[in-house]
Amino acid sequence: QLQLVESGGGSVQPGESLTLSCTGSGFRRGFDYYPIAWFRQAPGKEREGVSCIGASGGSPNYADSTKGRFTISRDNAKSTVYLQMNNLEPEDTAIYYCAASTYYYCSALDIKSHEYDYWGQGAQVIVST
Repeated sequence: QLQLVESGGGSVQPGESLTLSCTGSGFRRGFDYYPIAWFRQAPGKEREGVSCIGASGGSPNYADSTKGRFTISRDNAKSTVYLQMNNLEPEDTAIYYCAASTYYYCSALDIKSHEYDYWGQGAQVIVST
């Protein structure tokens, strides 16, 4: 059974850092076949694409709101994708989801949720004083 599990969420103060992990299992084609993206959804807002990375670890892309503060990476040997989040702001408060795409590449233009067909359960990130 294919599964994505996020971990590393928590509550931090503005300016602090967190690293989220997304670990996959049960991928019939192998974890390194799938581009992976991070999305987030804040209360009362639509889901937003945050970052994505190609299947082999290349072509990382970021939403404008996270460029320069977030870094995505992956370790296919561990079937894990990471999202390093620095200088966190209250506006980053959301549930963060990772997702895998079977048919689409990591887009340089827009990270679209409908292009991703496998999703994790989410990890809560709270940035507050």
